[in-house]
Amino acid sequence: MRLPPFGSLVALEAAYRHRGYSRAADELNVTHGAVSQQIRKLEEELGAVLFRREGNDMVPTPTARRLAEHVAEALATLRAGVESARQTQAGPLVVSATSAFASRWLVTRLARLAADTGEADLQLRIEDRKADLRTDGVDIALRFGRGPWEGLESIPLLGERLFPVCSPGFLEKHPMSGPADLLTVPLLRHTGVHWAVWFRGMGLEPPQMITGIAFDDTSVMLDAAAQGIGVALAREGLSERDLRDGRLVRPFAGEVEVETGHHVVWRADAPRLSRILKVRDWLLAEVGREAG
Repeated sequence: MRLPPFGSLVALEAAYRHRGYSRAADELNVTHGAVSQQIRKLEEELGAVLFRREGNDMVPTPTARRLAEHVAEALATLRAGVESARQTQAGPLVVSATSAFASRWLVTRLARLAADTGEADLQLRIEDRKADLRTDGVDIALRFGRGPWEGLESIPLLGERLFPVCSPGFLEKHPMSGPADLLTVPLLRHTGVHWAVWFRGMGLEPPQMITGIAFDDTSVMLDAAAQGIGVALAREGLSERDLRDGRLVRPFAGEVEVETGHHVVWRADAPRLSRILKVRDWLLAEVGREAG
């Protein structure tokens, strides 16, 4: 069944509320004649009289009343949907990232976001939590792993290279010239990145037991290394600032590339997809800026 034109239905609802065409025309910012014409077309299409003139008023018939009430409900639903869409687009994009990645890589670049994207109101809210991007209100996830993830779009952001780091003072007290020297110094351990991977990648058999302090937060582990507590196995993307600032140094050359890395992850059907893709492209451009 074909519906009458939307404009005719809107004119009917306004004329019903105002009990006249003139006030309805003022509300809709059209002429009295335009409202009258819309009502007349609607009457012809429905085969029913919608208004009867009584003095200066246009009195709605029972048919007009019933139809106007349905139109008012539909318009209220449309307005609520539009407002919801506005609110969805207006808020900050929620980004899921570990505190280590957020503090040591992401936040050092955020000052460029607005200028690089041309979006002065493009704001992010960073949250340290694992996100499913469907039920938790998260728009973008910066995930560490191999990928891809079922039901989600993803693209690699940063590959992963592992290498030892320590403080300048620690290196002065414990001179090291090659991988074998690590067997004689305290090694700081991360619960998710194991020294055995690096030793084997360098062609050495890893020690049977590493007794150094264990951490589940990369930032805390790197801070401990900067305090001279021991040698940490660092991820390239998370240690670059400390290396650049001189808080940490690489005691010797030697790195191992692994299959895991950081990925940008999002939903293809996300409500704020256009803004998500702008942030994704900006993140990739940041990596490209450094590679260039």
